[in-house]
Amino acid sequence: MVTECNPRSFEFHALFGRDVVARFDGGRVSSDGGGILIREVNERFGFVERFATCFTDHRDPEAIEHPLLDLLKQRIFGLCLGYEDLIDHDTLRHDALLAVLVGKADPEGLGREHPRDRGKALAGKSTLNRLELTPVGADADSRYKKITANLHAIQDCFVEAFLAQHPTPPQRIVLDFDATDDPVHGHQLGRFFHGYYDAYCFLPLYCFCGDHPLLALLRPADIDEAAGTTKQLARMVARIRQAWPEVRIVVRADSGFCRERLLGWCDHNRVDYIIGLAKNARLLRALGKELHEAKLEHERTGQAARVFQDFTYRTQKSWSRERRVIGKAEHLDKGSNPRFVVTSLSAEECDARTLYEQEYCARGDMENRIKEQQLGLFADRTSCQTLRANQLRLAFSTVAYMMLRALREFGLKDTPLEAAQADTIRLKLLKIGAVIRISVRKVWIALSEAYPWQELFARVYDRLTAWRDPPELSPA
Repeated sequence: MVTECNPRSFEFHALFGRDVVARFDGGRVSSDGGGILIREVNERFGFVERFATCFTDHRDPEAIEHPLLDLLKQRIFGLCLGYEDLIDHDTLRHDALLAVLVGKADPEGLGREHPRDRGKALAGKSTLNRLELTPVGADADSRYKKITANLHAIQDCFVEAFLAQHPTPPQRIVLDFDATDDPVHGHQLGRFFHGYYDAYCFLPLYCFCGDHPLLALLRPADIDEAAGTTKQLARMVARIRQAWPEVRIVVRADSGFCRERLLGWCDHNRVDYIIGLAKNARLLRALGKELHEAKLEHERTGQAARVFQDFTYRTQKSWSRERRVIGKAEHLDKGSNPRFVVTSLSAEECDARTLYEQEYCARGDMENRIKEQQLGLFADRTSCQTLRANQLRLAFSTVAYMMLRALREFGLKDTPLEAAQADTIRLKLLKIGAVIRISVRKVWIALSEAYPWQELFARVYDRLTAWRDPPELSPA
């Protein structure tokens, strides 16, 4: 890290007669020593390399110092390490360790063409923002911003990364869909007031399989929650079945996605579903007997009581056919709490209680994954003016999430952090003080001797380096 010639001193309270003085003059020290593990994850799975195929770089390769892949690695690794803003990179461009993670041949930046850039191995914010701000029609004749992104290819990239992490096809997968609010605080294109969330926001659509992200689509907030779901599902199912022809696919979502278009598509394409159904007067009448039984049981025991009913149901106008519906009659201290689920699974395959309590309720974990990405990897940092630029920021966050998710699964399994969220992994495994020494033949990363989880670091290293050869990338 380049410092001022005369760094400021910070004088603190004395320690038993000794002065306590701090200065930023420790040399090339990084707080992100554990980030080298993120580099190993990417070497194993090639997440950023796959993501880079979704961009077209119209710049003259003879006139640039930061290739597209380097820019993407710098941006995504920065998110993994907790640097959410582009302005952070005006300082991080001095960081030799981050330059090592990115793969710069000259991590110190001593060989840069212009004298003003020497000592800065990485790109600054004004170069990195070209990833987000390049307009759709940019080409080689554009003046500054010439790196175009294919947004459709980016969504396909997430599915490809999911497939690549499963060398053995599973017998059954569950695709969880959900929408959430992404509050905005300016006048970004696509912002609208949403009455349910009581805020101006975007309404991104997510799809997860377990904790694997398959879709992260930014949408304006003035649309139906389920808008675009059938189209996205059809695209993902086609690719998944191309790779895994025999896999059974189940779609799971809350009542906001209970639309005939989605249900009908699933019925005609051998896709099962477990989807919440909004209650109405007809459904409540059908569940009346069970609601009464649950109330009596609650009065007798003083505990929450549940009674289930399994029946067929068809709306008066919107549905094209009868479907199986599970009704949950529940009575709590605060009163009655009925819920309904529509499903294509048969009663022989899954009884009513199991389907609701084990199959449907498990979708709640997806909400934790969305929250983890928004809070830990800054998926809600959508402050650009255009919807396209904000969609790219959401995509960067999703790739960063994929990196830490893979680190959790393949490096932290059977450790105390095997279920840790992204911010915990960052704090305990990546934020390690390190001194960087660079010679002609080696890059020495001297990690802090006081780091308390050295054994954990060693276990993660052993597991990741057991897969040194990255898999071949299947075509996106």
